[in-house]
Amino acid sequence: ADEGPITSFLNALSVLPQDRILNTGLAVIAGLTYNFLPFMILFLMFCVLILLGMFMDATSMMLITVPIFFPLAGALQFDLIWFGLFVLITIEMAGTTPPFGLLLYVMLGVAPRGTTLIHVAKAAFPFLHTWLQDAYPEATVTGTVMLSAFTTKLAVYAFARGFAGTDYLIWIGATMTAFPVFFAVIENDLRRVLSYSLNNQLGFMIVAIGIGSELAINGAVAHAFAHIIYKALLFMSMGAVLHRVGTAKASELGGLYKSMPYTMVFCIIGAMSISAFPLFSGFVAKAVIMSTLGYEGLVVIYMILLAASAGVLEHSGIKIPYFTFFGHDGGHKVKEAPVNMLIAMGIASALCIGIGVLPGVYYQILPYAMDYQPYDGSHVVGQLELLVFAMLAFVVLMRFGFYPPEIRSTVLNSDWFYRRLAPWVLKPIFSFGFAFVRALEAAVIDLTKAIFRLTRQASDHPISGPVIPGPAAIVQVLLLGMVLVVVYAALG
Repeated sequence: ADEGPITSFLNALSVLPQDRILNTGLAVIAGLTYNFLPFMILFLMFCVLILLGMFMDATSMMLITVPIFFPLAGALQFDLIWFGLFVLITIEMAGTTPPFGLLLYVMLGVAPRGTTLIHVAKAAFPFLHTWLQDAYPEATVTGTVMLSAFTTKLAVYAFARGFAGTDYLIWIGATMTAFPVFFAVIENDLRRVLSYSLNNQLGFMIVAIGIGSELAINGAVAHAFAHIIYKALLFMSMGAVLHRVGTAKASELGGLYKSMPYTMVFCIIGAMSISAFPLFSGFVAKAVIMSTLGYEGLVVIYMILLAASAGVLEHSGIKIPYFTFFGHDGGHKVKEAPVNMLIAMGIASALCIGIGVLPGVYYQILPYAMDYQPYDGSHVVGQLELLVFAMLAFVVLMRFGFYPPEIRSTVLNSDWFYRRLAPWVLKPIFSFGFAFVRALEAAVIDLTKAIFRLTRQASDHPISGPVIPGPAAIVQVLLLGMVLVVVYAALG
């Protein structure tokens, strides 16, 4: 049987001396690192994996790339554990890359009837959608909790292992904290609001990783651990509401404190934790990051994160419980959440309070030993002032009708660029291009018809007709003449 291209490549590679391949590869990389940043080479590796995923399965990709990429990663002094996670995640992502990504066909097999591969590709193509806000609200009640606990936290772990102390991450993280606040305030789907809030909270962790000091890394780890618990609690409470009511839209909820009182209490505990109220887990975790900013003298970043903290209280600390359990009465007469859901929310609530009350015990599990006291007078008073004024702002906005109303709508964030801006910019360009192509096509057709018409007239003429056999001969003579002219012009 004929060997496929992958088998042929591997057989050819196995014949060559492995030490020569490795030494040559390291020499090439040494030359590249002289001119390029290691992260650019990492990006090139990422692109290679994505391209291979268009027509290969995961095993074939690993057979080809791992023997080459891992020695190079070692030469570039990347953490190999982190690099292995990067390769595995990229290979899985590459499996969703059109046109032949294997996972596309897996998803097609479980998609509703009538779904085509084009639909699947549009939904899965990397970087063409804001996956977090689109994926979390559409997952199951349990699936959303799992997503919030593992997916983004794996990215935080990778950043902490591979990019601690990278300065530009500070500004990226600060942007992450501020950017989602506006969209979370106007969003109607409360599970999507929590997804925007997740972006915001990740920004705090990225800022701390960008600083890279021992205290900052402790703050990032503490915040990540606490965030897993209180965000899971909020997603569980909204999941319980979705399970009983059938919707998580703020415009359709309200008044559920009467029929779901325990869920309401657990939701408020999660809201107070994410808002960093004293005696709750968010306070003792976020305090470490904010103190680090003060020690490093990053005043601008400190002010951005302070404003973002007020925004968190607005959309997650107040909006989530208020529009779900209070606000206008949605008229829903439902049962309390099932017992298993109440037990899970109760455990998470106990952890949120326990971490906030006993921060010393909590700090002992952090990577670096530290002597830090979050409950100093200035920090507690300053945080309470921020929370009180943020609540006052919410009350004033609601009282005078300035707070964005909860209406049925689809909120576009960064996908506005390719859903609205790109069509607006590209439509006239494509219209001009298509018009030009049609005009060129029409001109070529008219020219072709004219040539054949002249050829027919020449073949039917009394003088030329008897000596010229037909239109085909005329065309061949013309082409031969053109070839001769081009050849003589090139030689002469």
